[in-house]
Amino acid sequence: MISLVSAHRADRMKTYIETFDNGPGGWFGWIDNARGPKPLEHRDGCVISRSPWWIDYNHAPPGAGYMHLLFMLLTSGSPGEHQREVSGENRFTQGRFGTNFTNAEFTLRLKGELLARDTQLLLLCQGVHQGICTGWLLTGQPITVTSDWTEQRIVAVDDESAWTCLGSRHDRADYYGRTPLKTVLSDVNADILLVLFPLDIGPMGPIDGDPHRLRPEKDYPVWRSRLPEGYVMLDEIRIQFPGATS
Repeated sequence: MISLVSAHRADRMKTYIETFDNGPGGWFGWIDNARGPKPLEHRDGCVISRSPWWIDYNHAPPGAGYMHLLFMLLTSGSPGEHQREVSGENRFTQGRFGTNFTNAEFTLRLKGELLARDTQLLLLCQGVHQGICTGWLLTGQPITVTSDWTEQRIVAVDDESAWTCLGSRHDRADYYGRTPLKTVLSDVNADILLVLFPLDIGPMGPIDGDPHRLRPEKDYPVWRSRLPEGYVMLDEIRIQFPGATS
C-alpha cells in the first residue's frame, strides 16, 4: 500500500511538459489590473504573445521597475469559469505537479521577432506567504528570442544573487513585498510567468506629479517607441523537478 506521503512526493517529482498541441493548457496573457487575463493566440501547436503589451506598474520604484507580461500560468488553486474560458484547462494543476520549484529545470522551445529595446525575456516566480505576494525575476539567466526556433534551458537556482526581487510600488505594499527567495521557490503558489523587463517608461509630455507614483498609460501617456515591440511564439515548455526521471 502506498502511503499518502509517498504519493505526494511522487507527484512532486514529475516532469511537466506542455506542447500546446491541444490548446493553451492553462497559459494566458494579461490585459490590465482591472480586466485581468486574456487569451493567447494559438496556432500550429504554439501559443503566441504579441505587442502592444500592458505596462505592469505594480512594482514601479521604489520597487524593481516596470515590465510586460507575455505568458502566465497559475500554479495552484481552482480556476473560475472566466479563467477556464481564457486559458483552457490548466494541465499543470490537473497534473498535481506541486509548487516546490527549487532547482527546477526549465526547457523552452521558442522563436519570434522582437525589438527588445534593452529589455530581457525572464522567468518570474510568484508566491503568497503570510499575506504578501513576492515575485522573483531570474535576471541571471535571460532567455534569447531569435527568428529561428531555439531550445533553451534555465534553472531556478536557490541563489538570490541570480534573481531580482520585484518589491512594490508606493501604494501596493499591503500586498506586494519581499519574502526570501528560498521561501518563495519552495512554494510558488501563485504563478509563473515569462516577462520583458525592465521597461523604459517615458512620459509623453509634461505630467503633474511623480511618474512613479502615477500609473503609465492610465494617468499619463507614454512614448510607445521606447517600449518592446514584436511577438514571441512558445512551442513547448518542459519543467523537470529535482528527482524527476522523465
